[in-house]
Amino acid sequence: MPPRLALRAIIVEDARLLIVNAWKDSDLWCAPGGGAEMHQSLPENLAREVWEECGLTIDVGPVCLLNEYHDEARCFHQVELFFHCRITAGDRHGAWTDPEGVVNRRLWVTQTELAALRHKPDSLAQVAFGPPSLPLYDPIEPLAY
Repeated sequence: MPPRLALRAIIVEDARLLIVNAWKDSDLWCAPGGGAEMHQSLPENLAREVWEECGLTIDVGPVCLLNEYHDEARCFHQVELFFHCRITAGDRHGAWTDPEGVVNRRLWVTQTELAALRHKPDSLAQVAFGPPSLPLYDPIEPLAY
């Protein structure tokens, strides 16, 4: 099975990063986003996913991270492109229900709060809170739900 392409949004406002939980009964957090669909550009795909998961409209900026992970038990390999993004509309802190039921929680966290949570990828804090840099590559790692 070929790798799945997914897109993720790095959204930081007031020194807080937006993260979501998309694994029922798990404490694993990640940046909002999801799988790319055909016939849409990468920014269009990411904007759609962030709207579905968080009810937010975004401008998609530059790529900041390439990450990949695999789950050998499920024969699953995912390649993720992370983009710096900016919110242009939507309620940042109000209640939102993902219409597809994938995301069950969302949080705005500081760098210190993120460090205390189980999250993926390991380099999330670096690209969200670190100085601007060329895109990073976070090598393949196993996924533990």
